[in-house]
Amino acid sequence: MSVHDVLIQYENRLSDLQLSIVQLRLPQALTAAILAIAIALFLVLVLYAIRMQASYLLPSLPALIGAASAWRLQQHRQTRYRMWRLIRFYERALQRIKGTWAGSGITGSEFGQPGHVYASDLHILGEGSLFELLCIARTSIGQRGLAKYLLDAPPIEQTRLRQDAVRELRDRVDLRERIATLGEFDFFESKWNTFEEWLETPRFSFPRSLPILALMSSTLLGGLLLAGLAAIIPWRTVAIGILPLIAFHAAIGLFFRRRVNQMCEWVRPVSIETRVLREALSLVETEHFQSSKLMHLAGEVRDGSESICKLERLLNALAERDKEWFYAPSRYFLMGTQLCMAIERWRTENAASLKRWLHAWGEFEALNALAAYGFENPDNTFPELADSDGCFEAREMGHPLLSHTSCVANDVALNSSVPFYVISGSNMSGKSTLLRAIGLNSVLAFAGAPVRVGYLRLSGLSIIASMSIVDSLLEGKSKFLAEVDRLRQAIESTVENKSVLFLVDEIFSGTNSRDRRIAAEAVVRTLVKKGAIGALSTHDLALTEIASADGMRGANVHMGSRNEHDPLDFDYRLKRGVTRESNALAIARLAGVPV
Repeated sequence: MSVHDVLIQYENRLSDLQLSIVQLRLPQALTAAILAIAIALFLVLVLYAIRMQASYLLPSLPALIGAASAWRLQQHRQTRYRMWRLIRFYERALQRIKGTWAGSGITGSEFGQPGHVYASDLHILGEGSLFELLCIARTSIGQRGLAKYLLDAPPIEQTRLRQDAVRELRDRVDLRERIATLGEFDFFESKWNTFEEWLETPRFSFPRSLPILALMSSTLLGGLLLAGLAAIIPWRTVAIGILPLIAFHAAIGLFFRRRVNQMCEWVRPVSIETRVLREALSLVETEHFQSSKLMHLAGEVRDGSESICKLERLLNALAERDKEWFYAPSRYFLMGTQLCMAIERWRTENAASLKRWLHAWGEFEALNALAAYGFENPDNTFPELADSDGCFEAREMGHPLLSHTSCVANDVALNSSVPFYVISGSNMSGKSTLLRAIGLNSVLAFAGAPVRVGYLRLSGLSIIASMSIVDSLLEGKSKFLAEVDRLRQAIESTVENKSVLFLVDEIFSGTNSRDRRIAAEAVVRTLVKKGAIGALSTHDLALTEIASADGMRGANVHMGSRNEHDPLDFDYRLKRGVTRESNALAIARLAGVPV
């Protein structure tokens, strides 16, 4: 399958959905008309029965027809709304394939981590970022899971498990549709922090015997009232029996009133978000997976939907407590206090499980997003994961955020023989883009996704990038000091069986050429001795001497123009050796300087 085939498949599905909505208008209109006729006929027959003293069974037929029509009309509306949600889902998918997705999706900026060693440099989060390209998560739980996948590289064995899961999910377009339409409305959410904040609220303790006493007294109260209504017991006797029970409930309600009101405030956000989570866990539970990772996640959420359903019923009942129709009975029967005790008991019993369910669903949505990326980019390949020392060996590597038409592919080979590149070239020649292509494909690879590379072999790596570092007035750090700190992190990040992949754009640009050359060589030499691999770019040709320095084993490569008469006509191809081009006069002309 090619990208064009995926495009055609999505466009056909979108056309089918749009046609289905049009076809749904007639049955929806007919159902609405039948409902209106049934209501009118019901009113007429009721009036006739009252005036003519006829049987009140006459209005029952239109009442049944009206009830069935109302139910059918609601089904039509839900189907129509689901189709509109799928239309938006596929419109967004077409934007991704056509390369017009930037600025129209979820940016993930809220998941940013200050001082992260590559997030801002590689544009992982934010508008036009890798996260925005990938994110199709239905819930913010899934968005958080995807962000963690992109920001935290796991051990290589975990990456292999993720790859198997992504392979299994890649062609499951039907599953992605079901995930996209979880919940009755798309504004229904399920957020990690909502549940987390609730779990972290102070615990409320109730006397251990109180739930049993409250249940027994409520049951007795209800039994007495039913006996009175059925004329089994005289009302005078009923009154004598229920007054002490009501007084007991009033005393308990007043004593725990503040506690119950506080709990109601804390659980209100949770009550809105349980339905989507319940449906999500149920979806995972009912699927039959083959890969170890997906089977593990399904095992993690086993029976989770049933437990969440119980919580959902308790929360819905608590929400009805203050409705006008139920206000008085809820007070008489101590419903608020009893429901709060039941909810608190559920939290005590399921707090650890709830965290596990949330984490599992977050991972599942992350894998589903990566699988969608793989499906929409069939020319991408899964990398070969090596257990050897640091290596990044790629053929036909492109930048994942660029469209297929504008992306230029290059070969890169970083390993123990050639541990680093010094990439020379003028501004705008593509040096930074190449560094980001290396970094982004590594991030995708460790997340478990296919990469925009014809072939890629890489080992477990800790990515450290210094490309978008700026001055920080709040932290009191200059750009130069911040860059030094990032390189220090690179040196200290080497651990056993996991080399560092360093990507540095214009290293130590804030100092003079001589000091820059000496400092850069010292840093790179230290990194190489620790087994690191990587690349640094520069337009300062003095730094190209680092590659051939004694014991460094680096390689000089460059990027430049395709036309010697036009130094700004860049081909973005990686070439061997040090650049010999100069485009100073061309840049001056761009600035409006007559030369």
